[in-house]
Amino acid sequence: MLVTVALFVVGLILICLGGDRLVDAAVVIARKIGIPQIVVGATIVSLGTTLPEILVSTTAAFDGSAAIAAGNAFGSIICNTALIAGLTQTIRPTKKVETKPLLWRSAIFFGVIIVLEIVGVLRGEFGRLAGFLLLAMFVVYAVLNIVRAGAEGGDEEESDKDGNEGSLLKQFIILAVCAGLLYVGANLLVDNGILIAEAIGVPQRVIAVTFIALGTSLPELVTSIVSMIKGFSNVGFGNILGANILNILAVIGIPAAVVGIPLEASTYRMDIPLATLVMAILIVPILFRRKASRLQGIALLAIYAAYCVVSFL
Repeated sequence: MLVTVALFVVGLILICLGGDRLVDAAVVIARKIGIPQIVVGATIVSLGTTLPEILVSTTAAFDGSAAIAAGNAFGSIICNTALIAGLTQTIRPTKKVETKPLLWRSAIFFGVIIVLEIVGVLRGEFGRLAGFLLLAMFVVYAVLNIVRAGAEGGDEEESDKDGNEGSLLKQFIILAVCAGLLYVGANLLVDNGILIAEAIGVPQRVIAVTFIALGTSLPELVTSIVSMIKGFSNVGFGNILGANILNILAVIGIPAAVVGIPLEASTYRMDIPLATLVMAILIVPILFRRKASRLQGIALLAIYAAYCVVSFL
């Protein structure tokens, strides 16, 4: 038991260190390249923090458990948006959001998730064709990020800062290492947290809706909180947006392309509509106002609380 507690603490330390330095590296990269913080958060940072979901879904597909992927992906979107974004926007709403990079990424998210809902209702599965189309869309999304990077220039508060932060390559290496620390730390925290909870008699269903459900979203949670504390909330906001796009394009696309994903009725009746709703609550007001409000955060947290209660019951 002592070893389990020690590993739990090590996991906590790793995700704190990884999240702290990852945000710093992301901000430096944004300054050096001359792009908004929301863009680096929605691309490089989100790819690093979404690795747990991608690995879980890919492994499940090859192990014959591809059905896990849909719940993993849409559950992560709901958790990322309603819990993590809800929490950070309630405490410190994001200000001065760049709407150009937000607009086309939001269009991709809502367009794809609406199509997935229609396919789910009509077919009850995401077949291999749907998987290949999602992966093709992922390639398009990646290319668009590269092509539009120059047009999405950094804002004034980013571009007028400069310092001796080292080379761009060094910052990318730091960011990659920190993403790895987040992944390892999250696994240690979740796996040993479950063992501790079982040892003290916590029911398995409670463990399922806490440690396991939150486990793959820990990197996004830590990154968002650290971004908020450091005053770089656009990095955390961009990370949530990018991670959610990757969840529907890659986390679902890879296992669907490999073997196809059978869907439970609750996925297209509750999970996909709810994921769409919470993203609309987060994104739509920001597109009009260029900033978030505390009211959005409170609404998202209330929805997540209700979702947990319904899921538990």
